[in-house]
Amino acid sequence: MRKILTVLAALASLSLTNCGYNAIQSEDEQIKANWSEVVNQYQRRADLVPNLVNSVKGFAQQEKDVLLGVTNARAKVGSIQATPEVLNDPAAFQKFQAAQGELSSALSRLLVVTENYPQLKSDALFKDLMSQLEGTENRITVARNRYIKAVQEYNVTIRSFPSNLTAMIFGYKEKPNFSVENEKEISTAPKVDFNPAPAPSK
Repeated sequence: MRKILTVLAALASLSLTNCGYNAIQSEDEQIKANWSEVVNQYQRRADLVPNLVNSVKGFAQQEKDVLLGVTNARAKVGSIQATPEVLNDPAAFQKFQAAQGELSSALSRLLVVTENYPQLKSDALFKDLMSQLEGTENRITVARNRYIKAVQEYNVTIRSFPSNLTAMIFGYKEKPNFSVENEKEISTAPKVDFNPAPAPSK
């Protein structure tokens, strides 16, 4: 009897391996690990923002709207819980992505403002913060790329035969991936014009 049970267990294990069950599990765990790294880098950026805002405040007193925009965007990012459930909920994922995009946009406006303050650009604390922020943005890009690749592999697996049957039986569904919000804007090539602008008529 024990031999029969051992053979049945071996056959069950073999069938699960061939039907893609183990691949789905492995790829799902890889997605979770990559997602944790994305969240980790976003958190690092969020932690840097208050220090960056405070360093700019002393120089850019009249730029309250920009500073407030960064602070509000950072607060919105902090209010969204980046739990593993976000990975299975396209609406929650979109909300998370939109909040991060808003913070990126607010930081871009802040950097434009700082161009008007030469003293600020030479400040050691500000330069250090900018260096850290730049490094963090690079890490975010790398982490997102790894996540995108992991999701792509997972989604291909659960849509391919015969693992798609296993995915249906166990309730595995496609996971949302990062997308570009302003796809139409970036798909249009920028116009480069080296001609000097005409002098205004008097």
